Amino acid sequence: MKVSVKLFAYFRDNRFLEEGREYKNNTTVGDVVDGLDIDREEVGVLMINSRHCQFETELHEGDILAIFPVVGGG
Repeated sequence: MKVSVKLFAYFRDNRFLEEGREYKNNTTVGDVVDGLDIDREEVGVLMINSRHCQFETELHEGDILAIFPVVGGG
């Protein structure tokens, strides 16, 4: 199935801004994050089609997955 993956902030470093990717059926958001070598503890927000989701959420054909890092401040 084809899924669009969007990365934000420093997750884009040495990766991409947005990319269409092919995944097997039953692929979860966590599988994608792990495959991109992103530490799950650095993930702040996950969204599929502009709705919050979890690492365990399964992706479907045509989904748009957005991955945001934890935001720090002071």
